[in-house]
Amino acid sequence: MTATLIGVTGLIGGYLVEELLKDDHYDTVRILVRRPVELTHPKLEKKLVDFNDSDSLLVALHNSDVVFSAVGTTQKKVKGDKDAYRKVDYDITVNAARYCKLTGCPTFIFVSSVGANSKSNNFYLKLKGEVEDAVKAIGLKSVYIMRPSLLLGERKEYRFGEKISKGFMKMISFLLPVKYKAIQAKKVAQAMLAVAKKNEEGFFIYENKEIKNQSKGA
Repeated sequence: MTATLIGVTGLIGGYLVEELLKDDHYDTVRILVRRPVELTHPKLEKKLVDFNDSDSLLVALHNSDVVFSAVGTTQKKVKGDKDAYRKVDYDITVNAARYCKLTGCPTFIFVSSVGANSKSNNFYLKLKGEVEDAVKAIGLKSVYIMRPSLLLGERKEYRFGEKISKGFMKMISFLLPVKYKAIQAKKVAQAMLAVAKKNEEGFFIYENKEIKNQSKGA
């Protein structure tokens, strides 16, 4: 079995590749990256991909049994350019799902966000909802969407605003419904691995409660 992961340098992606590499269910763990990464492992396969080149992405996804997308950016990284933001959060994930269909990969699992809604007035939540709608329309055999709230975990990059948000969320956590409480990114990764083995047909959405339940059985 070959698992392909997009977004290995992100918070969830970093935990997910660790989980995949130690799981005997997969013989090959393929990561698609823009630039070389130092990670090494006997069953790790690294592919440099130009995500703006459809052929490059299509070839890299060939022979995958499951594709995970944990890709995402921030307004800071794209300097407030909403078109650039969309190219990462929308184009990469939706194109990966389309190429799963073309190459015969049955299962696609990706990270969205709590509150995702294509009719939202919020740019971020609207975009996440548009991604979900587009992926659903492709008609893959199995699609699993993770909708976590604020993620907890150690990022390689420092995000001041996120650190403040985490502290605030912890203080008011007892006031929040489960779906809006901060959640460990590792649990999201574990849930993604768990649902990948379900072999179910359909379109499934997992929010915090379901994510935590699935992560226990990973």
